[in-house]
Amino acid sequence: MKWKTRYSEPAKKDLKKLDNSVKLQVFKAIDRVSINPVSIFEGGYGMPLGNKGGRNLAGLLKIKLKHAGVRVIYKVEKRDREMVIIVIGIRADEEAYDIAERRMKLYE
Repeated sequence: MKWKTRYSEPAKKDLKKLDNSVKLQVFKAIDRVSINPVSIFEGGYGMPLGNKGGRNLAGLLKIKLKHAGVRVIYKVEKRDREMVIIVIGIRADEEAYDIAERRMKLYE
């Protein structure tokens, strides 16, 4: 059974900036991961982030779309069986991680 997927308001804006063909790839990847979005260390599909380049991203996971050059960063709310999309950004640099760190502070 798939988990619910919820997009944060900033992630919705990120999505609007993408080309339609890239959006389709993002939706497919999120749909595929939503079957079991927990960490790979728990038997799921999520790649945990932890402490990335001096940024505390503990509790966040990522999906890499290498061919599209996009990274999706999300968190899992197990109690609600929900996957919350935090950032949909370019993979070229570490900018998506900086954005994720800033956005997570809004949730604290």
